[in-house]
Amino acid sequence: MARQDGRDAADQNFDYMFKLLIIGNSSVGKTSFLFRYADDSFTSAFVSTVGIDFKVKTVFRHEKRVKLQIWDTAGQERYRTITTAYYRGAMGFILMYDITNEESFNSVQDWVTQIKNYSWDNAQVILVGNKCDMEEERVISTERGKQLAEQLGVRFFETSAKENINVKVFT
Repeated sequence: MARQDGRDAADQNFDYMFKLLIIGNSSVGKTSFLFRYADDSFTSAFVSTVGIDFKVKTVFRHEKRVKLQIWDTAGQERYRTITTAYYRGAMGFILMYDITNEESFNSVQDWVTQIKNYSWDNAQVILVGNKCDMEEERVISTERGKQLAEQLGVRFFETSAKENINVKVFT
């Protein structure tokens, strides 16, 4: 069945498929990151995600066609029961915080607990400090992000969906 955007949702022409979830507090830039990654687009208009949404992107790795199903989750507490249901089949998580928002950084441990409670043991996690283009408003240093990632045993990147910094690192 073809989708309006020209992609075939039922496309079975791939070697591997991975389900990834982008999680983190509301307003950290999860949707902007997904749009930049999947469509190479950015809009400054903020619309809060209701529940959950996803995009599909196919990439090539080692002569293999890899289909990525990337789920964008709502960050608000009221949607938590909906979004945690999607954790079970996820092979990886992009756990995002906003470098200009201390509360989003402080919530990372809560999100890690959610991953441990609702996903499988071998799920991969990447910690992402988003909005690194906003250096003047930065409250979370790169070093603090690296230290937390090291404590959690995960990889770490800083990104900017707006300026397209380090977004393509994930392919």
